[in-house]
Amino acid sequence: MTLIPTTPLRYRDEELYLDECALERIAGAVGTPAFVYSRRYIEERFQAYQEALKDLPHLICYGMKACSNVAIVKLLGELGAGMDLVSGGELYRAQQAGIPPERMIFSGVGKTEDEIRQAVRAGILMLNVESQLELQAISRIAQEEGRTAGISIRINPDVDAHTHPYISTGLQENKFGIPFEEALEMYEEALELPGLEIRGLQSHIGSQITEIEVFSDALDKLIEVYRTLQEHHIGIRYLDLGGGLGIAYQCENVAGPAEMIRPLLDRLRALGLTILFEPGRSIVGNSGVLLSRVIYYKENREKRFAIVDAGMTELLRPALYNAHHEVVPVRRLDREPIRVDVAGPICESSDVLAKDRLLPRPRPGDLYAILSAGAYASCMGSNYNSRLLPPEVLVEGDRYRVIRERESYADLIAKERF
Repeated sequence: MTLIPTTPLRYRDEELYLDECALERIAGAVGTPAFVYSRRYIEERFQAYQEALKDLPHLICYGMKACSNVAIVKLLGELGAGMDLVSGGELYRAQQAGIPPERMIFSGVGKTEDEIRQAVRAGILMLNVESQLELQAISRIAQEEGRTAGISIRINPDVDAHTHPYISTGLQENKFGIPFEEALEMYEEALELPGLEIRGLQSHIGSQITEIEVFSDALDKLIEVYRTLQEHHIGIRYLDLGGGLGIAYQCENVAGPAEMIRPLLDRLRALGLTILFEPGRSIVGNSGVLLSRVIYYKENREKRFAIVDAGMTELLRPALYNAHHEVVPVRRLDREPIRVDVAGPICESSDVLAKDRLLPRPRPGDLYAILSAGAYASCMGSNYNSRLLPPEVLVEGDRYRVIRERESYADLIAKERF
């Protein structure tokens, strides 16, 4: 029963609280499974980036793919955050949350023409270009719309982020970005194409990065490209180092924004550019928990299982990445601790949220908190097995509010025709 020290979770009188709210009370009111987030934690993590960059012109563009609930997007926007978008849907969410377009950037290797048109019409700060054909498409669409599209070129610096291969994005074997050696050629073509304004240079090498030296390696590559652009009289105003800073999923020691940025400050200051970062997981990841109740306990000659009402439809990361999430009882239980697999109800053998965990012998009705569920959890949810998407709850001090209602069966088939 490990509580990660950096989370807003604490036991009080044998009961688990997130900030000033008892999680059992929330589960009783909204049911399970349910996501619960700490507003205070999200604000503090965002402000840590602001503080680390306070001496530089900068813009923190929250990576919406981590958790795109409009209430959280709006909260961060009110703190001064921009948004890093990867789809037209995220652009729509950001607009609904009131994010100014000049604080939006659009990433992604497969932007459709409709998405590009949507971004050009909105007048966002930059589209991060990932291929020659995309560059040409943006130019054509900008002309059709009678507008100028701000762009940056995403460079693939061939830097190994030493993270899970599924979330590594900065190697030549990955699909993302323009090869480092082809950067000048792309910028020269962008200069010649109508409807474009070159504004920035961008890189993003991966996610859940815990070795901060790789950010320094990527910056060195970007500075080299920037100096080449200067030599060819191609100007930029923004340097975007992407995101990817990791969080503690167990009790590992993970650097924060200040530790990541401090070794880069002198080089960044010397450039005289506005610096962008795109943090997502490191702002919201440990803000949230997934609440789930035990439905059944079962065992065989090989294994013991706590079958819970949350599964891979709520938290895909364990099935997709073999990712680790701590699981703790919401109320301390004076029972024999045993080794169990915490498994979901989905008809897939991969639907196991936690393997071989030491927990009090499970009984039906036990309430668990699955930790570090603020990022890449609700946003990766699905209706597989015709499951209903769960509610999301935002804790604000000693109060909470529902920021997404649980789906109903009517919602489930609302767009189907029969």
